[in-house]
Parts: sequence; structure tokens; C-alpha cells
Amino acid sequence: MKVYFLILLALIQISCKNDSYSDLIETATLNLKWNKSYPDDTIDKSLIGLKWALSYVGATLPNTANGFIITNNTITIDIKKLGFNENAIQKLLLLSDKIKNTSEYKTNNSIDLGRYVTLLIGTSEHYYEIIDVPNTLNEVLNKYTLLPQKGYVNNSGVSLEHRIIQFSEQNGFNQLFFCQEIDSVTQEIYEYETIELLPNGQLRFGIFDSNGNRKINANPSHSNAGKPAKCMWCHESIINQMFTTQNDYNGYLTYSDFQNTLIKYRENNKTLKLELFDGVDFSQTQQHTFTELLYISFMEPSAERLSLEWNMTVTEVQILLSSLSTHTHNEFPFLGDLYDRNEIENLAPFQGLQVSSSVREESQIEVNHLQ
Repeated sequence: MKVYFLILLALIQISCKNDSYSDLIETATLNLKWNKSYPDDTIDKSLIGLKWALSYVGATLPNTANGFIITNNTITIDIKKLGFNENAIQKLLLLSDKIKNTSEYKTNNSIDLGRYVTLLIGTSEHYYEIIDVPNTLNEVLNKYTLLPQKGYVNNSGVSLEHRIIQFSEQNGFNQLFFCQEIDSVTQEIYEYETIELLPNGQLRFGIFDSNGNRKINANPSHSNAGKPAKCMWCHESIINQMFTTQNDYNGYLTYSDFQNTLIKYRENNKTLKLELFDGVDFSQTQQHTFTELLYISFMEPSAERLSLEWNMTVTEVQILLSSLSTHTHNEFPFLGDLYDRNEIENLAPFQGLQVSSSVREESQIEVNHLQ
């Protein structure tokens, strides 16, 4: 009897371990539904866009552990095989858990791919938490030693104010660019922005208020920088040079010297990125556009796209949304006649995890599902 009891106990323990392991595997995987959004759209292009989006939030996408499986129109990702650090994995698993409890996921056994990308990079707090941007500016500055040289920008293409830009020495994929938005007369500091170089070749963006506290977006009264997603779109994964001529100021690098310094750092960074074995292909400089198309076509969908997303005919979608106006996208007119996601979300046959009302700009609705 004693031997029988021990065997039974061992079997129970093995069963519990197997159940626990199965739960862990299920939690780490997430199904993303691709919905064709424009005539030339393909799931392969969208996979590239997804990889860039994951790279923006720190994934190295190691080639030795493929975390992607494509089945028909569904991309299954394994969060633990994408080269994220432990902090990012835990945040992504928490987000996945919230996603799987929505009626969208329970109905379709998947989340819309565009919605997922929007939740990753179009929600500032998600981006900050996953990529580990500190809560305060001092926590960023304490990791670097700023060089004594400074650049002065009086004619910014982004800021409505003057800017003082400092930087640390470039040491491989380790460098900080530190920007102060200032009043040109009083020298009052309105806010701060930071750019850090990451080991996967991408840039990490931070926006901080005048007290050095992390914030969701730049103040539109002082800057057109918007949210981190807009920084990604503008920088295109590179250290930007200046695009307008600046005046020279005493105590600061001349315009020419500052421009040459930025170009040197940019070219060094490009060289290093092209040597990376894992991750996105930085030689294909415009592939980041596939990421932008994913979130734009989700936030501004056509009736054709919605018919796939909602499992309805195009006619049924058009009748349902007949009271709403459509528009075309200035940058991507081939997307067709588009609706505003903010106007149609409550009309969907099932509800997905809520997204912020704008990906790039200050949002009337800014969600945080990682609280």
C-alpha cells in the first residue's frame, strides 16, 4: 500500500508540473490576426512591420530561436523567444493576459495585429514600461557622463522653442542625447527629451516635464514632438542631423561643428547596426514603414479592412457606419476611404482591449493596461 501511495503521489506531482508548464507555454504565446488593409498588403510585409515594432520596444529577435509561426492569416508569437529582457517579458505577459480576457480574443482566438502594435508603441506608458524608460530624468542622466560640448538649436524643425542639446561619448551601442526645451529670453526650461542607443540598434525615447518626471507626450504649446511613437516615425531608427541652418552662440558648438558631430555619430551608429547578426535588417531603411502602416490602417480602417476584422460583408460594414464620414490619408492615399477608429470602436461586434485615441499625438484618451 505504501509503494502504491508513493507511485500515485509521484504521478500527481508530474501531472501538476506538466499542467504548470502547459499554462506557461500558453501564456507566452499570443495569436495576432492579419487583416489585409490595402491592395498590395501581404502577411509577409506585415510580419516585417511587426518585427520592427517589437524591435522598437527592445526585442533582438534572435535568429536561433524563432518566435513566429504563421498559420493562414494568423501570426503566433512566443514572447519568450523574441530576445526580450526579463522586465519586458513580464510586462508583455501581463498585457497578453489582459488581451486574452477581451471578447475580441475569446471570439476570434486572436487580437488584431494592428491593435497589438498600437498597444505596444502607440500607448506611451506601455512603451516606457516595456522598454524600461525610468520614471525620472535623473535616473537616466545618472547612467551617463555628458561631454562638456553643447549644441544650440534656434531654428528647430520640431520644437517651437530653442533647444540645448548635450550628449555623452559614443561607446558602441551606448550613448545619451539630452535635450532641454528653453525659453529663448528667460532661459526657462519647459521640458526635456532623451534619446539612448540600445543594444539591438534601436533608439529609446524619453519625454520629461520641467521637474524631470516622465510624461506621455511633449507639450504641444512648446513642441511638435508628440508621443514616443512620433519620435520613432521621425527619427527612422537613426540619429538625426539638423535639417535647418542654426545661428552660432557663444559657449556652444558652432552650427557646422555641431552638425558634423551629429553626422559622425549617425554614421558610426549605422555601421554598427549593419554588423548586427540578430534583429531587423537595418540595411532595408524603409521597412519601418510597414510598422506605420499596421497602426495607421488599424486606427484609420477602410470598410474592406473592417469586413475582415469584424467578419462581416463590406456592404454590412458600410450600412452599419453609414452615418459616419470617411477621409483619405495624406501620406498613404492607397489605403482608400477611411473611418476613424475612435468613432467606430463601440459599434464593433466584439470589443478589443482599448487603445489610446492617438498613436503619435497628445491623446484625449490615453490608456495604461499595465497598472
